[in-house]
Amino acid sequence: MTKNKKAYASAGVDVDLGNKLKRRIQSLVRPTHGPGVLGKIGGFGGLFRANFSGMRDPILVSSIDSVGTKLKVAFAMNKHDTVGADMVNHCVNDIAVVGARPLFFLDYIGCEKLEPRVFDQLLRGFSRACRAAGCALIGGETAQLPDMYRKGEYDLAGCIVGVVERSKMIDGRKIKPSDVILGLASNGLHTNGYSLARKILFEKTKLKPGSRLPGSTATVGDELLRVHKNYQPQLAKIPNGIIKGLAHITGGGLIDNLPRILPKNCDAIIETKSWQVPRIFKILQEKGGVPSSEMYQVFNMGIGMVAVVAASDAERVAQIINAKRIGQIVNGRGRTRLLL
Repeated sequence: MTKNKKAYASAGVDVDLGNKLKRRIQSLVRPTHGPGVLGKIGGFGGLFRANFSGMRDPILVSSIDSVGTKLKVAFAMNKHDTVGADMVNHCVNDIAVVGARPLFFLDYIGCEKLEPRVFDQLLRGFSRACRAAGCALIGGETAQLPDMYRKGEYDLAGCIVGVVERSKMIDGRKIKPSDVILGLASNGLHTNGYSLARKILFEKTKLKPGSRLPGSTATVGDELLRVHKNYQPQLAKIPNGIIKGLAHITGGGLIDNLPRILPKNCDAIIETKSWQVPRIFKILQEKGGVPSSEMYQVFNMGIGMVAVVAASDAERVAQIINAKRIGQIVNGRGRTRLLL
């Protein structure tokens, strides 16, 4: 048995190290567990006792996503806790748009070789974000795949399950002309557009992750590793029935994500001068020579979540969730129209 393990380790898969690291997971994930979590990390399946007291028709909502090439920046900066938090928050937002609250989260880490410090940072990021979201981290998978990844690299994926009362689901069907579009500020690029951003900043502009961002005291790496915001706690403060539609502004930007919630007879008019676009996006556009229309389709441009409400509710909702009025709904064909 010892001989087989050593042979496997020499092939690039250290089973003993994997087991050792997994034993340390308990102390990191236990703080995310509530009474619904049964068993412990390390079994073949995570156990969660569904107790939806007070809900007449609970609907489970699930989503799965990844962090994308933002990981390349984490590798370059040798900082890994923030991308762990990104993974959780991105998934939480994806189910928050239908009004769901998160129940539990599972992660996948595929790597060239297990590095204890990197693994520990990732798990701390997952755990910290799950605690903040009221979401249990109940399981995951770690795969050592030496022939699949470059040395020192890994990939992440996350799966989340949440719940919403069917009568309280937000689906955009009640959106109509004259409704107001509110925008919630992003925290930088979040988790989208990094392939283009890295090409512009590192290849075309010849900056390094440790270089100062033009006109800023922050480094390029620190700016690009800003954590993806979790909007669910803010949105949960709004009384049921007020928000007609929500769009998480991820890949596709405002141009492609808003139509996902629009009725076929409505367009979304976005007044791009109604908020201050963060400097990072201006730098990317200038240095990359990217047209405005493409910028708003690749990047969030400073708006990470959009809420559609009746005009009579707009001011009150904007104050509660700290949002800006960025546009309105008009008659149309289910498209986003930018006023540049």
